[in-house]
Order: sequence, then structure tokens, then C-alpha cells
Amino acid sequence: MKAMILAAGRGERMRPLTDHTPKPLLKAAGKALIEYTLENLAAAGFTEIIINIAHLGEQIKDYCGNGKRWNVSIGYSDEGETALETAGGIAKALPLLGDKPFLVLNADIICDYPLANLRTRAVDLAHLVMINNPPHNPEGDFSLNADGVLAEQGLNKLTFSGIGVYHPKLFANIPVAPLKLRPVLNRAMQQQRISGEKFSGLWMDIGTPERLAELSEQHARHSDRHTEDAAY
Repeated sequence: MKAMILAAGRGERMRPLTDHTPKPLLKAAGKALIEYTLENLAAAGFTEIIINIAHLGEQIKDYCGNGKRWNVSIGYSDEGETALETAGGIAKALPLLGDKPFLVLNADIICDYPLANLRTRAVDLAHLVMINNPPHNPEGDFSLNADGVLAEQGLNKLTFSGIGVYHPKLFANIPVAPLKLRPVLNRAMQQQRISGEKFSGLWMDIGTPERLAELSEQHARHSDRHTEDAAY
């Protein structure tokens, strides 16, 4: 299974940090955000990775290169200076992703979800990993039914984690133009063709400078604990 990292966003909420550095290259605990994602993918056995780029995209290409550093192969889908949003970006990358289901995840998410589980995941049109609603999305996105099917409406809504497996058929008639993912998912949910699962482990959306600082602080605390343990 191939994987796609969404790295084309402008990162408006991160400004002014993203005026000269693309959000995926912002660093937490001395490591670029996209590097955490690449390490997770490599550890899970994903070897072919596509990264979409737009704003300051050349910096991402220079940083990640061909992927040899992580023992993976990286290709790029260049959207020019203006990003195509998620659905449009995936539609543009389809020729690089092939005709089988593929994994897509955001470049600015830190999590310990076992991505290897998704490599053999059977999907109709999509399978989404859902999480409990974080403070910045209290209303949630979709409802996960008892039979594992996602719906637009319902009780106990959960938040989409930004991790999903998609069949190329979901984007078959999507134009290569700016288009968000939500309306595409909504149409498929109306046909009950999207499954989901709930994940309760570590998940952070590094969408603001405050959350970037929080991630660095967490790493610092973790390192301090390891140092104390080693002392004993």
C-alpha cells in the first residue's frame, strides 16, 4: 500500500512562522513535523510515499529528498503556489498513487496509532480513523455506528483524525481543482460506503504555535524522565 502525506497547506494559523517556512518543516524537539510522520510510516512498513506540496514546496523537497534517509521512496505532487485543498490534492496525485487503496495522513499530526494495521485494511470507498473530540473541535465530525459505518449525523460524534485509507474510486470524478474533502466524504456516507474505527491513544494536531510549543515541552518532560530513570 502506498501512502500520501498532505503537506501543501499554507499554515495560516501558524503565521508568522509559516511565512518563510512550510508548516511541515516547523520543528518540535529539534525535529521537523513531517519527519515524525515519515518515521512512523517507515516503521509501519510503508515504502512508497507521495507528498503533495504547494506553498514553499521546494523547501520540503530539499529537506526530504528521495526518502533514502528513512529507507523509503518519496515522490512529489506539486500543486504550484496555490494548494488544491485535500480532495483536489488527492485527485491530482492519483496518477502517482495507482489503482489500489492508499493511506493518506496529515503532515502535522503526531500520534502513536499503529499504521501497519491499515496496510491490509479492506475498504469500500474509505476507512477513517476517528478520535474523541479535542478542545478545538468539540462538536465532532461524524458519527460512528455500532456496525462500524460512519454517518454525517448521529449521536456521540467523533473527530476525524486526519488518517484514512481511500479507494481511488472515491476520487474518480473529482476535478483537479481546489476542493475540500468533507463534501466528498459526505456523499459517500450517504451511500453508507465509509467505515471507521475509534482510536484512543496519543494524537495531537500541531495546528498552532501553542501546540507546537506543547509538543516540544512534552518531549522535554519525557527526556527528563528518562534521564532520572537512568540515574537510578
